[in-house]
Amino acid sequence: MKSFEDIVKGRRSIGKVKDEPVPKELVEKLIEAATWAPNHFGTEPWKFFVMTGEGRRVLGQAYADIAAEGYPADLSEDERQERQVKEIAKAYRAPVVIAAVYAPTDSPRAIPAEDLAATHAAVQNLLLAVHANDLGAVWRTGDPAYHPKMKQAFGLTGNEQVVGLIYVGYPDMNAPVGKRAPAAEKIVWLEG
Repeated sequence: MKSFEDIVKGRRSIGKVKDEPVPKELVEKLIEAATWAPNHFGTEPWKFFVMTGEGRRVLGQAYADIAAEGYPADLSEDERQERQVKEIAKAYRAPVVIAAVYAPTDSPRAIPAEDLAATHAAVQNLLLAVHANDLGAVWRTGDPAYHPKMKQAFGLTGNEQVVGLIYVGYPDMNAPVGKRAPAAEKIVWLEG
């Protein structure tokens, strides 16, 4: 059994996973861990879109629509189609893709910056649960994640936003070696 320290220090981004399905119950367990992230005033400012099978096409089509905005005007129809296929394929790089969404509440006590941070903490909990359950994942963002067409793809409204696309599956690569500067270099002690 892995210790908490082993889980935290051993978690790595795993960008290559097998096409093997991940049981629904296990995915639900991962998201359950995510929902236990700390959040001020118990606002629970998140939601998760789980995409499997052809459900991943929602994401793939969003990638394709976003990419198409940048195509040169003189691009042939064949080249356009080829690029669209490549963009859609990005959504199929893992058997499960979870869109983690910051979903602010209307609580008068909610502080948007804190709720956004809580949603990121939920993603970290999810990633730690992935590693603890011998799965692999990578947290993807980048310009497409924040594009209005991505928001539209998931039917997000108001200030809701995608904070990450988490690709999950059984690892098909060795985890890279991690390295960090010693924690002592990052600590500032204020003592009396």
